[in-house]
Amino acid sequence: MALIKSISGIRGTIGGPEGDGLSGTDIVRFTAAYAAFIRKSYKGSSNSIVVGRDARLSGKMVEHLVVGTLMSMGFDVINIGLASTPTTEIAVTGENACGGIIITASHNPVQWNALKLLNHNGEFLSDLEGKEVIEIAENASYSFAEVFEIGKEYKNQTWGIRHIEAVKGLALVDAEAIAAADFTVAVDGINSVGGVIIPQLLRALGVKNIIELNCEATGRFAHTPEPIPENLTSIAAVVKESGANVGIVVDPDVDRLAIVMENGEMFVEENTLIAIADFVLDRTPGSTVSNLSSSRGLKDVTENHNCSYFAAAVGEVNVVTKMKEVNAVIGGEGNGGVIYPALHYGRDALVGVALFLTLMAKSGKSVSDIRRGLPQYAIAKNKIELDPSINVDAILSAMKNKFADEKITDIDGVKIDFADSWVHLRKSNTEPIIRIYSEAETMEEAERLAESIKKIISEEC
Repeated sequence: MALIKSISGIRGTIGGPEGDGLSGTDIVRFTAAYAAFIRKSYKGSSNSIVVGRDARLSGKMVEHLVVGTLMSMGFDVINIGLASTPTTEIAVTGENACGGIIITASHNPVQWNALKLLNHNGEFLSDLEGKEVIEIAENASYSFAEVFEIGKEYKNQTWGIRHIEAVKGLALVDAEAIAAADFTVAVDGINSVGGVIIPQLLRALGVKNIIELNCEATGRFAHTPEPIPENLTSIAAVVKESGANVGIVVDPDVDRLAIVMENGEMFVEENTLIAIADFVLDRTPGSTVSNLSSSRGLKDVTENHNCSYFAAAVGEVNVVTKMKEVNAVIGGEGNGGVIYPALHYGRDALVGVALFLTLMAKSGKSVSDIRRGLPQYAIAKNKIELDPSINVDAILSAMKNKFADEKITDIDGVKIDFADSWVHLRKSNTEPIIRIYSEAETMEEAERLAESIKKIISEEC
């Protein structure tokens, strides 16, 4: 069993003793702490909090606990039911709410669930704010409302359609061009909310030929839900055998987008943001942002458009903060997370799908042709396990000194940029390991770079 308290929210496996997994008492405790934090920090007049959830098996149970706890803390709840993470984010601002909770463990297996916590802008709490919620929970620094102050629940299941209409209304989304292209699109919805909203979006964009795979929102995931190549063999085969123009894959809460090329091969998640950013920059020049562990390809296409690229620490909230600082027109993360502020500051697979299909329709190119036109890089993801007694910070400092002649970025671990490659070292907050991300022109070169870094670290230890 596991319970993880972090910048991403409160995440754990369902069941077990309190504090071991994500038990019912943990759900109530952290929901009450979040409500106390909102009551203390929010300066507006709203008394409503939006709640949405993905389709995983524990979702309804967690929803009941969250809604009841928020009401018991004196808040009204706008319950939007089954909804993607980006839909819930949009609903917070659309309802003028003072916050929101998304009940989803994102790409984690079905045994997991989580509370993702939003502020009144429909954006994730900062690291400091998240820590304050955890402190309130640990100290039980909250009190429940008296009987005449208990909140009410209001149900509103219109936000999925409203989200789709907002995406369709974006200036760079061309539904007429998409419809005229007469694409055949295969969708893997992992039996969660993406299986409902992505086909709805495609129909709204004029796509008539949709092959639906795992699109019943049963919560019984047909495969490991993280949208990475080893988990996507079924849709890859379907795309190739059916002659579909493209395959669309999302994670259970629909904030990440993976694409399958018409030949059944992976477009690669890193390229989702790069291709869409290239399309956006061609029409609306401006700055871009991604995190330090994302591909150099975004920097390349940004500079090809004579625009400026900026790097942020890993984590969506950090990317969003940097995007606002530099007024970026697009940004995101290399895991297929596209953030397009023309709609909202959150990773949004619906926005990604609409912009990518518009790119296909406008360019007349196949997905593999689009892929060949992008910078060609490969990322290797490794880790090195260390003895718990080892000072990881000292190792990272030593790596900075050893590579002092290279470009070093230390806002999040240590990133070393070489002329034709890079390596990013980050320590885990929960275990004695260093995560090693490396990128080069080929996977073999990226793996060799990682191995050379591992060797240096082992010598330093």
